[in-house]
Amino acid sequence: MVGHLILRLTIWFLLTADLSWPNILIGLSISLLLPRGYTNPEALKDWLLVLGKILWAIPQAYIEAFDLILRPHNEEDIILEQVEKKRSHRLVFLDILLITFTPKTIVVKYDEEGGWYEVHRVIRRKKQT
Repeated sequence: MVGHLILRLTIWFLLTADLSWPNILIGLSISLLLPRGYTNPEALKDWLLVLGKILWAIPQAYIEAFDLILRPHNEEDIILEQVEKKRSHRLVFLDILLITFTPKTIVVKYDEEGGWYEVHRVIRRKKQT
């Protein structure tokens, strides 16, 4: 219950970017009123790994944004990334959010049966001489 509340409040604060008392109360109210899903509990290890990825995604997004500004990327491609086995829907959502958060990549499709993310990315190819 506490984990769900923290996750929902974190998403609320990321969406609103406002830490005023009224916004905290609104976010807390919405977090408590939203229905809870009853799925398999995720391992704490998986959540800690995702938390580490979230903390790294913020500086990575800035690095990629400056890289795109300073050195234009002139090519694009689509790659397939495999989803970890037995991934809960919440962790899949966070994976997709993290991939899409960085400027060079976006998830185009999630194949639940095959266990793949289809990721569109922009790349910089070196000119061949």
